[in-house]
Amino acid sequence: MRKLIIDLDPGIGDAVAAVLAMLDPELDLLALTATSGIVPGPVATRNLYSIVAHVDPPKWPRIGSASITRNWHKPDEQTSLGTVNGPTGLGDLEIFAPSPHHKHESAKVLIDIVREYPHQVTLLTLGPLTNIVAACELAPDFLSQLGELVCLGGAVSVGGDISAAAEANMYLDPEAARQVLSAPEVKTLVPLDATNSVIITYDHFNRVSTAGRTPATLFLKQLLPYYFRAHHQYLGMEGIWLREVVALAAVARPPLCKPQPMRVDVEVAGTLTCGMTVVERRSHVSARANTSVVLDVDAQGVVDYMTQLLQ
Repeated sequence: MRKLIIDLDPGIGDAVAAVLAMLDPELDLLALTATSGIVPGPVATRNLYSIVAHVDPPKWPRIGSASITRNWHKPDEQTSLGTVNGPTGLGDLEIFAPSPHHKHESAKVLIDIVREYPHQVTLLTLGPLTNIVAACELAPDFLSQLGELVCLGGAVSVGGDISAAAEANMYLDPEAARQVLSAPEVKTLVPLDATNSVIITYDHFNRVSTAGRTPATLFLKQLLPYYFRAHHQYLGMEGIWLREVVALAAVARPPLCKPQPMRVDVEVAGTLTCGMTVVERRSHVSARANTSVVLDVDAQGVVDYMTQLLQ
């Protein structure tokens, strides 16, 4: 069973991925750690507690809390990123969450668990890489102690989703993204090139909706209608992107994704290109790859992974 931590900024897509990870019998979800992203850190923390409380899994993962970080680039609420998720990040879901007596900072939770299980933990990041850099500052050997690092983010051959050039997770903390991606440790990047190919339709949703009255399916029936409406209204789509589910599938079902080694960097200073993922693709330039990048994904396989877990 794969030991997993998910670092996230929920986010409707993040919420769906967290639910699936709690359901997957092949994953041992040790922790969910909040970070500032599409919502501020305190809101992300509250959302995490609410998601887990709605699903109420037999084994609750540890939860790491987040504050507003100094490097966080707050997203414009008028971007599609802000509008499709709503002001709380979870659409029109009624948010309830227990008030923990003792909150533990996300970076500290990450370090503690990785030290407890050296070289055994897969860390999946679904938001900006702020917490990863914070963990590295507190424990310089943090990345080398991970079993695997998989990051949702970036765009290689397609446009961005928060700006013309940048994908959201890179844009919201480009300094952290550059630091993590340039590190020598092995890592995998799941960019928009891969996630754009997976669209969840109303038909997929209806199959999930009729799968039963489990806490997970009831939760998604409350959560996803807002996402469908927002994708239609703001993006002109008759379905939804669940990019985070693609990244989870890259961890849980590796044969569904085909990574290839590349040299990746992130622009941190450009007025029009801040957060842009820069990939060395020139054949005549000798550059050592620092990242495995997923460009091809079995879209139907990802949809089947999601629906089978819920059914």
